[in-house]
Amino acid sequence: MLDIKHVTKVFFPGTANEKVALEDINLHIDKGDVVSVIGSNGSGKSTLFNMIAGTFPVTAGTISLDGKDITHLPEYKRAFEIGRIFQDPTKGTSANMSIQDNLLLSMKKGMRGIRFSLTNEKKEMFRSLIEPVGLQNRLEDNVGLLSGGQRQALTLIMACLSNPKLLLLDEHTAALDPGNARIVMDLTEKAISDGQYTAIMITHNMQFAIEFGNKLIMMDEGKIILEVSGEEKKKLTVPDLIQRFKQIRNKDFASDEELLTEGD
Repeated sequence: MLDIKHVTKVFFPGTANEKVALEDINLHIDKGDVVSVIGSNGSGKSTLFNMIAGTFPVTAGTISLDGKDITHLPEYKRAFEIGRIFQDPTKGTSANMSIQDNLLLSMKKGMRGIRFSLTNEKKEMFRSLIEPVGLQNRLEDNVGLLSGGQRQALTLIMACLSNPKLLLLDEHTAALDPGNARIVMDLTEKAISDGQYTAIMITHNMQFAIEFGNKLIMMDEGKIILEVSGEEKKKLTVPDLIQRFKQIRNKDFASDEELLTEGD
């Protein structure tokens, strides 16, 4: 489904500021896989997402989605098939538009030339979609009035409405308080299960990474150093992950306490 072959990303090549952000990354994700990605700051997680989404061009290697080479496809064209939710809850929605108008816009994604109107039938569908986060009676409220957790939940619902082939969750709970982070994570897992989406999630929360999906990837210094799936992943604990990192890289995982937490 997603094939990344020998992808390398070098920033400022040939200069004093040259930095290798990704080095010879190889990754295959099957349709229906739900993958969590962990790694300390600077390990290459966000750069990997930017390569998949087309935000920056690759220096070397190829990326294919559903059998189609998208290595040189512009970001705006990839967005028709790839949904991405960022850490900042304000990035995925229009604050000055109503909830229902935001939802309606997300339905139009990738459907050029098709006119959508806000029918009573669509309103009822929208109410049912946002009922789990208690917004069913606020369809006409501007999104700017919502809390961060509500807004991130709405962003997730909107991303799924466009029926993406691949869903990228870019630390989408990191800016939320523990209670809202758990609500959004539960909603995420339900949405992915109901829609049978293929998804990749970057997270700093190791417990979320262990609980989420069927595959876990650990990155460090621009490389994938560990890939665990199936029954092996289910048996993991946070101390296991920290110990395995030490064994592989002969150093501590990180000094950031958030990376070592077993959950909020």
